Amino acid sequence: MRRIHEAAEAVEKYSPAEELFNRRRQTVGRILGPALFILILVWPAPGLPVPAHRLAAIAALMIVLWMTEGLPLSVTALLGPTLAVLLGVAPARTAFAPFADPIIFLFIGSFVLAEAMFVHRLDRRLAFAALASRWVGQSGLRLVVTYAAVACVISMWMSNTATTAMLFPLGLAVLTELGRGRARDRAFQEYAMAMMLVTSFAASIGGMGTPVGTPPNLIGLGFLARAGVNVSFAGWMALCVPIMVVMMAFVVMWLLVPRSRHIRLDADATHAVREELRRLGPVGPGERNVIFAFALTVALWVGPGLAQAVLGQTHPFSRSLNALLPESIAALVGALLLFMLPLRGSQPRRFTLTWEEASNIDWGIILLFGGGLAIGQMADSTGLSSALGQWVSNQYPGAGTVGLTMVFTALGILLSETASNTAAANVIVPTAIAVATAAGVSPLEPGLGATLGASMGFMMPISTPPNAIVYSSGYIPIGQMIRLGIVLDIAGYIIIVSGVLGLGWMLQ
Repeated sequence: MRRIHEAAEAVEKYSPAEELFNRRRQTVGRILGPALFILILVWPAPGLPVPAHRLAAIAALMIVLWMTEGLPLSVTALLGPTLAVLLGVAPARTAFAPFADPIIFLFIGSFVLAEAMFVHRLDRRLAFAALASRWVGQSGLRLVVTYAAVACVISMWMSNTATTAMLFPLGLAVLTELGRGRARDRAFQEYAMAMMLVTSFAASIGGMGTPVGTPPNLIGLGFLARAGVNVSFAGWMALCVPIMVVMMAFVVMWLLVPRSRHIRLDADATHAVREELRRLGPVGPGERNVIFAFALTVALWVGPGLAQAVLGQTHPFSRSLNALLPESIAALVGALLLFMLPLRGSQPRRFTLTWEEASNIDWGIILLFGGGLAIGQMADSTGLSSALGQWVSNQYPGAGTVGLTMVFTALGILLSETASNTAAANVIVPTAIAVATAAGVSPLEPGLGATLGASMGFMMPISTPPNAIVYSSGYIPIGQMIRLGIVLDIAGYIIIVSGVLGLGWMLQ
């Protein structure tokens, strides 16, 4: 069975023009990055400590390489701490300690749980069962709304790339059946475009709903925790699920309803979905074990936050539960269970997940996050963060919480259009926190705005892997993707800023 990343690679394709753009962008990064590194290193920096000056050169190199993908993202993440040790910024033990930060293990545990869902096809069963429901019937609108809702909900717990890669073939199968004899029908073309676009859009929006939905969320939580702002799993959901729901409601009313309300499904189109569900057969022991491990993990994730909400943060039980069950431990409990729960009736005896299967998780993202945390920690310890934050604060005095949240949310969205969402978060979130701290305001709102902004990126096929996957369908004209993506970026910006500023008080 193909793993998640293999499924994504099978459908993620770029046009020749996009391939040429990517190659040129990478070449520019390989030249500009080292040049900027040397320039900053030799440029006088009066008032800045020598370790901070050297780290600024390293950070500039990493930012350029991350933005242009001049090197693989995970390689750049390792390059930064390595150069920091070689240039005497920090000893090796200090430079590489963040690669073992507890939040790294939250990454690992959630990735293992998602891999188990994929291995036992639980994600596919959930998707096909929803789309084959009687409620959908022959309504093209109800089908595409359900399809979008499935993408959104699944991507709250799995990567948006994996969710898109899983649903993309099903969406194509439905469109193939629906489009027989209607290839030149404008209504069908609009419907097909909307269905393909919402595969990517809904998966990216759904990832905002939980801390484990997309790597930028965990990056934001990690940097906020280092700044002394701890956001619980339940607290994140209390803030971000409403933002996610409002964004999805906007997508449905703006993108789906106008292009779907007159579409009717014929028997062949609905049969394609039911046939996929039939092929999965009855629920197996592996799926039941994954459901149990996943449900237990979610309960452990939200339990401490609910206890705080009911009993208060100072109650002994709440404090004890928070100390014993940080999110990373909850994720590891669920992940480890998968290696211990046997598959009943299997000969020879097998367990729910093998290490060979689990090792297919995206270790590159984990290294990328570790590298970002390492540079952020050294920026704090050398004084680079405070110097940068003070400089920006002096340039724009009196911006306040509202102004900084608006600025850094916009910057997060802009960076996400030109680079990986994860790389964008690694660049913009620590900057937002440093500037807010220097300005004397809480880093919570600017940090959250930058984090959620970095999860956007709807305009171009190169903005995110989900965009590239759906663009390969041939149903999405590039001009339409850009125009619709701009509208969704603007709407998302307004919703995120309003939500963070309006509901952020709950996390204080």
